[in-house]
Amino acid sequence: MEDKKIREIVRENYGRIAKQNSSGCAPVNPSCGCVDAPQDISKKIGYTEEELKAVPEGANLGLGCGNPVALASLREGETVLDLGSGAGFDCFLAARKVGEKGRVIGVDMTPEMIERARENAGKGNYRNVEFRLGEIENLPVADNSVDVVISNCVINLALDKRRVFKEAFRALKPGGRLMISDIVLLKELPDSIKNSVEAYVGCISGAVMRDEYVGIIKSTGFRDVKVINETSFPIEFMTNDPSVKAIIENLKIPPEKMEDFVKFASSVVSLKAYGAKPDEEA
Repeated sequence: MEDKKIREIVRENYGRIAKQNSSGCAPVNPSCGCVDAPQDISKKIGYTEEELKAVPEGANLGLGCGNPVALASLREGETVLDLGSGAGFDCFLAARKVGEKGRVIGVDMTPEMIERARENAGKGNYRNVEFRLGEIENLPVADNSVDVVISNCVINLALDKRRVFKEAFRALKPGGRLMISDIVLLKELPDSIKNSVEAYVGCISGAVMRDEYVGIIKSTGFRDVKVINETSFPIEFMTNDPSVKAIIENLKIPPEKMEDFVKFASSVVSLKAYGAKPDEEA
């Protein structure tokens, strides 16, 4: 499928998720368990009860694979850029860390997500958070303008991951840092999954091998690149991800086709990675 078509399908389906009030809990495959509301998923991937209660209702859609804010060591007064900010969950948590003197910018390519995030910001009276419509391969931010770049299970959806990291590098100030949570692979997926657009939107077929992913970060100029943490990502999180459920429902994917997801689940892991932009560019 052409890249442009994949991008449009991703945009359309995440737009549909943004319009939903709740992801609910309806297993797409009877053989997979049922993961409850986004709150429960978020607890299992690293968010605390306090963090979940601190954000406006509707900000957490349960679409992440880690908690990059917890690992980013944010400081008061810093400017943070969130790639693929969704309904604003991580942005609002970051806003608490950087304080009134700090600033948080969320970028998302889905108009409906931007609208929902702005509504949530209004509900929570977040004056130090703004949301911009744009693609993470072409960030709507100035050069050398942010202290920290975070992202949560979004870069795997990007068609050109190298460009995403180049853009993140461009946006960071010298000495700035990158902290991301994302889905990577420990072994190659079969073509049946690689060529599946529903798997792509579900963050699976868009993922690349772990070493390749880390290599891309290093190749775009980041230094001190390291894997902070690496954990298995349960298959039920993927098959109950609201985006995956929406795809399966709308494209009428038969249950038997989901067997490929289950079979190769052990090859999918959640990676937390760090990188820094040199103080002085060469």
